[in-house]
Amino acid sequence: MKQLPFFADSDVIRIDRLTSERVAGEKLPDYDAIAASIAPGKTIFFIGIGGISMSGLAEYASRQGVRCAGSDPAENARTAFLQQQDILVFHKHDASNIDQVKPDLVVFSNAVFTDNPERTRAGELDIPCVNRSVFLGAINRMFRRAIHITGTNGKTTTTAMCALMLMEAGLDPMVHLGAELREFRSTIRFSESGKQELFLSEACEYQCGFYHYEGTAIAILNIVHDHIDSFPTIDDMIDAFARFAALQPENTYVLVPSDDPNIPAMLRRLEEVRPDHSKTLKWLWFGPDGSTKPCGEPADFTYRIISYDDSGHPSFQLYKNGSLFTLAQLSVIGEFNVKNAVAAAALADLAGATPDKIRIALNKFHGAEGRFTYTGRFNNADIYVDYAHHPSAVEVTVEAIRNMPAKRFWICFQPMTYSRTLGFFDAFVESLYKVRPVLISEVFDNREKNATVSSKDICDRINELGGDARYFETNEALEAYLRRVIEPGDVVLIMGGGTNVLDVGDRLTGRSDHMTPVS
Repeated sequence: MKQLPFFADSDVIRIDRLTSERVAGEKLPDYDAIAASIAPGKTIFFIGIGGISMSGLAEYASRQGVRCAGSDPAENARTAFLQQQDILVFHKHDASNIDQVKPDLVVFSNAVFTDNPERTRAGELDIPCVNRSVFLGAINRMFRRAIHITGTNGKTTTTAMCALMLMEAGLDPMVHLGAELREFRSTIRFSESGKQELFLSEACEYQCGFYHYEGTAIAILNIVHDHIDSFPTIDDMIDAFARFAALQPENTYVLVPSDDPNIPAMLRRLEEVRPDHSKTLKWLWFGPDGSTKPCGEPADFTYRIISYDDSGHPSFQLYKNGSLFTLAQLSVIGEFNVKNAVAAAALADLAGATPDKIRIALNKFHGAEGRFTYTGRFNNADIYVDYAHHPSAVEVTVEAIRNMPAKRFWICFQPMTYSRTLGFFDAFVESLYKVRPVLISEVFDNREKNATVSSKDICDRINELGGDARYFETNEALEAYLRRVIEPGDVVLIMGGGTNVLDVGDRLTGRSDHMTPVS
């Protein structure tokens, strides 16, 4: 096994517990005890097992010899696959499920609230219950080396890119993604050697879940205000990222963007949270050609876009320390994906991947599921779906697709969560105002109970400003409209954070096999 240059063979990933509790502001879980439950002879129950991340974690635990079971009201291809792996799945949340399974540990997703009957019953029986991020943090600590990728936008794509680079280089990583990747046909990749050597994962900032992850290398791709229910202000979000950096062990490599306006504030907050810790971390900077570090020196990894092909795919030069590192051609669109590729390449380079292997992997990468995914054709029109659910992501995705040739563009969007829609109302209007027409379906929310805003409010405001926004009460109504208006040569982009709206793309094209993982 090739050894990563940034990790000493004799070391094991650990961070001082007292320091962790002081930085995070709360008592951290006993990760070792949780990890002990991921072993043959143990039983784990997953509440929300059909979720994109939870299904992969259940698959991982099952591969370790754990008896796994779980519940999810939704029947989908992921739950069907898990059942094929002899994992018991209940399609109703009920306290009796816990009595029947008698688990040693219960893991729940963010969409599962404290009044869930299975969580309640587990508490009555004194069965430990942990959030998905805590469970993932325990897995993190079972590996000798770990790379974590976080940021408001681009986590999944960058992690997927980096995974392909590490695989191409023969570094055999265990990978955890927040989406399916065609090379995995799942949300996870198992190490072929079976060794707990290298772990690569995206680290989600929602509800500060990434406080449970520590690595030998981390990347903060960007800091843009999001998750208003967790971070009411941008300062709250900056503070969370600063604490995430503060929780990392000494000598951890930290990759940050040289052109992000919120990084300087994050660095100042890091010094306040854990004085002088920044001096023990190894900082790397990435960004466009000409960008610099705070000291004024050029960023460590920079890029220069050369051209776009007829499909909008960019070619770019990647530089390391001012010297040409590689020339790359992407098979996905947008400058934002060039930035993602540069971050992934920097991390893969740290891990020992060669420039040639990185170039090959980037050319092979066609996107993670739901990240500007081509679903096929309907009436000789091309259909794409994208997870964009933040105004900044919506804006760059719309901008990128306009580099593609098309007779007409049909841009569709479904906002995700009431708090985000209300909190970024003006930003959503601004990002969609110039799209004519823009088709918007009703807000999707599976974790907030009170509807405080409607997509119709966004449409009304856009139209008041002279735009052309068309409101659809359901995604079924949106789909029916698209079936009537789409003509040959059109390009359709469907954006949103919920699977409901992205499924419209599958139904239009008849695509149905992407959610069926293979072992």
